[in-house]
Amino acid sequence: MRILMTADPYLPVPPRFEGGIERMVDMLVRGLVRRGHGVTVFAHPASATPAVLVPYGAPPHVGLGPRMTEIMQVAGGLWRRRGEADLIHSFGRLAALLPVLPVRRLPKIQSYHRSPVPWAGVRNAMRLAGASLCFTACSDSVYRARPSPGAMGGRWHTIHNAVEIDKYRFVERVPADAPFVFLGRVERIKGVHHAIAIAGAAGRPLVIAGPRAEAGPEAEYFDREVAPAIDGSAVRYVGPVDDAQKSDLLGTAIALLMPVDFDETFGLVMIEAMACGTPVVAFARGGIPEVIRDGVNGVLCRTAEGAVAAAGRLDRIDRAGVRADCEARFSDDAMVSAYERLYREVIAARGVA
Repeated sequence: MRILMTADPYLPVPPRFEGGIERMVDMLVRGLVRRGHGVTVFAHPASATPAVLVPYGAPPHVGLGPRMTEIMQVAGGLWRRRGEADLIHSFGRLAALLPVLPVRRLPKIQSYHRSPVPWAGVRNAMRLAGASLCFTACSDSVYRARPSPGAMGGRWHTIHNAVEIDKYRFVERVPADAPFVFLGRVERIKGVHHAIAIAGAAGRPLVIAGPRAEAGPEAEYFDREVAPAIDGSAVRYVGPVDDAQKSDLLGTAIALLMPVDFDETFGLVMIEAMACGTPVVAFARGGIPEVIRDGVNGVLCRTAEGAVAAAGRLDRIDRAGVRADCEARFSDDAMVSAYERLYREVIAARGVA
């Protein structure tokens, strides 16, 4: 198959630290190329990919002017290359597909990894593209609230995110005093304050990893609600971590804490922890219950108090079973196969109005 793929130009593919969508694009592109497909990807100029790279972007990427420039860069590139492709797969902005939406012989897939979905844009796109356009999401929760499940709401497919299993070292057993880990942006909605409270009430040390804001409300949140708890012993903050550091950190934890204060659509760090054999203690919000199987690869709860109680049940979870569940459901090979099946399905339906 010949595939045109787009990613937003804000981060390279793959990213070094944060960038969940860019990680998925990178894994998908490399998997498709290994399987013999021809891929052209529109992405950040510093991207490192085995595909044909079409670099684009208008730094600093903010404001109407740069955003419109970037949409036009991708839209123009897709239009010029439309005859060279069997399908287009967009991980970027839906608006960039505008020139090719009416070309109904050319299948288009738009992927969403965040909520809310711009439903008005979906309806308008469907009017132009008809059955040549469909959508994917990283969890059912992304499109659960769609206002029109019929034709104008689009055809949706859930394809879960993935992790490169071999990059994460499986740890069969951790010491009795192993810490909890929080890994992610140090922001209020991520629930770092809950993680601190859970660890303190459970009598277990906590390691916090991830980037923090240097200014604005989230910087104030860090200074007011996180920093006072950091003592280098009961609570440590180690800052951002790369992939190798992440594997070491997650593998040495008794559990990953995911006490989010919002409807997380997936939570890539959960499956990264699972790849190490580390269970997850998480609030059951958004797409999290689609990832965590209570008592199998972690524990679902609703409150910090529930998480503290859950900590007492972690010894019942088999770390080898956590790793096996991750391999079965969230490996990079499983994700590439799922997209490949969808590609063949939409190509087979080519030309259907």
